[in-house]
Amino acid sequence: MNGNILQTPIDYLKGVGPNRADLLRKELGIHTYQDLINLFPNRYIDRTQYYKINQLQQNASEVQVVGKITNLKEVAQKRGKRLVATFQDDTGTMEFVWFRGHKWIRDSIKLNTPYVAFGKVNWFNGRFSIPHPELELVAEHEKNLRSAMQAVYPSTEKLSNKGITNRVIIKIIQQLFLETKGKFTETLSKDLIEEQKLLSKSEALFNVHFPKSQSLLAHAQFRLKFEELFYIQLQLILKNLIHKSKIKGFPFKKVGNHFNTFFKDHLPFELTNAQKRVIKEIRHDLGSNAQMNRLLQGDVGSGKTIVALMSMLIAIDNGFQACLMAPTEILSVQHYNNLKEQCKKLNISIKLLTGSTKTLERRKIHESLENGKLNILIGTHALLEDKVKFKNLGLAIIDEQHRFGVAQRSKLWKKGPTSREVGGAVPPHILVMTATPIPRTLAMSVYGDLDISIIDELPPGRKEIKTVHRFDKNRLQVFRFIRDEIKKGRQVYIVYPLIQESSAMDYKDLMDGYESISRDFPMPEYQISIVHGKMKAADKDYEMQRFAKGETQIMVATTVIEVGVNVPNASVMIIESAERFGLSQLHQLRGRVGRGAEQSYCILMTGHKLSNDSRTRLETMVSTNDGFEIAEVDLKLRGPGDIMGTQQSGVLNLKIADIVKDKDILQQARFYAKRVLSQDPTLSSTDNKVILNTYKQLSKYKNIWNYIS
Repeated sequence: MNGNILQTPIDYLKGVGPNRADLLRKELGIHTYQDLINLFPNRYIDRTQYYKINQLQQNASEVQVVGKITNLKEVAQKRGKRLVATFQDDTGTMEFVWFRGHKWIRDSIKLNTPYVAFGKVNWFNGRFSIPHPELELVAEHEKNLRSAMQAVYPSTEKLSNKGITNRVIIKIIQQLFLETKGKFTETLSKDLIEEQKLLSKSEALFNVHFPKSQSLLAHAQFRLKFEELFYIQLQLILKNLIHKSKIKGFPFKKVGNHFNTFFKDHLPFELTNAQKRVIKEIRHDLGSNAQMNRLLQGDVGSGKTIVALMSMLIAIDNGFQACLMAPTEILSVQHYNNLKEQCKKLNISIKLLTGSTKTLERRKIHESLENGKLNILIGTHALLEDKVKFKNLGLAIIDEQHRFGVAQRSKLWKKGPTSREVGGAVPPHILVMTATPIPRTLAMSVYGDLDISIIDELPPGRKEIKTVHRFDKNRLQVFRFIRDEIKKGRQVYIVYPLIQESSAMDYKDLMDGYESISRDFPMPEYQISIVHGKMKAADKDYEMQRFAKGETQIMVATTVIEVGVNVPNASVMIIESAERFGLSQLHQLRGRVGRGAEQSYCILMTGHKLSNDSRTRLETMVSTNDGFEIAEVDLKLRGPGDIMGTQQSGVLNLKIADIVKDKDILQQARFYAKRVLSQDPTLSSTDNKVILNTYKQLSKYKNIWNYIS
């Protein structure tokens, strides 16, 4: 069946017509035959069994009964009337009830004629009834394209109100199968189908809409999910291959003096095996002729910064400059102080550029960047200004990249040096770092075109943070615990939720909390810092600095401290109303402590009323410190769109597969997509022709291929 008939507008399908077509477009996004065939059922109902009235149970299940309607009457009720029919078979009688559409139903019902009725059974006033049953004459029922499991399709209130019921949708899909004779172009290669023992495309589509048995339904779903995920993976891997072959990067051929001196003499601690592995992967990328495009994931405190520094030293050893861009001023200052400290014995010049850098200092930075004297520039969005010109930027590192838009990242690209061979700017190598662990399945689907490195072990000497959940009634014990920790010379964070919609309420919560803490921890014995969104940036920084220097023991804050503040002496994190936070946020906040050698604690405070999801979140936090495990639970609770934020959610507009439930199929699909492309990168072999054609069709008719940043 050629693909073109599937691009026919839905208006032309028999039984649809302009009004229905309009509704289907607006409500379900169905424009063409193709969209209709890809409207997959939400669930299925077993239609193989017919019940006798005397076999019905009082359990509100969906059933099919066969019998005749002997009588119709209208019954007055509080509002308007209801239409009641008496229905009987050879074992007894029951009622059918309609609350609307009386006239149309009266006109269409034939009395004393055998019907198959289907619907949800109610037990009311001592007898069974079915409200709004689906009715079909037995004669029609026997003629129809029937299957063991009846599909239930996605619908909306508007569709039901306009008479486009599930039965109507089944009818128009039947019509589509009649018009296409149920024959659909194959979209996967013979090899793949044989090796994976997949159903053919035509069989899969038929059995997903009209399953002949449970087993065929399962095979059909597997085949269609595999195909959908296979093409997404193929697209991502191809993008990566094209990137590597088309986008040249400067090859950093040598590992020189700076890198070696630092590695031998100045490493502050022994690298973990994970860090060594990641540095090897980065060195391999930098040494090839292609531009590096790598995502570095590592939990809070896993030592990403030292990996970033060593990558920058490779750039400097090869005569290039490097930059590191962070989303906030606090974070960039922290990176700057950290790197400056590490490099003080290596003759390297490092500068910091943020919104608050003074004009004179800016001029000096611009000048030393352009003449190449400045090796490393660290900063915020200020790095993207047009005035900031590098002599030869070879490596750009972006921290917490989800905070930067695509346009901002592309500005960094254009700051690379120009090269005669390429005849234009050569983009710097790019390393993107994130402390937000992304579940593997999501990373494969969203960042599948980046190479991914993971640091999955903590540096030695770090103690695991102990996490406990306490209710409000335990507050006095918690305060006693805080006093003991402060006596030992430790510091404490107390964080309140920040929910944008009600900043007045948040502020009140924070202020009430601050007052009660001030009462329990009075001056001069205790000093308390407070930080919240209504403060000026300079005041926030001042309070943060006081806490960092150890002048205050307690920091009361809304979540502004989520990213980046490093106070090794802070050993207790108390999260108030912890049930109001998402899992990844709780995990990020917990990562603010446990940065020194002391045992650290995270205390989750909540009220007594907790939803199931909140309970799951709290239990997960108490049971594990592993960011990836937490991210998996988060993905199950929130779904992919939420985790990636709206700007990325288009990526997961899947028709039948589900990233969370079908992660095994996703891994298989990625494996096969990689294998096909490694054996035949241009998909030009006879066997892969069908894959190439399908890929081109998808790119042509679907706009799902432009979603990856």
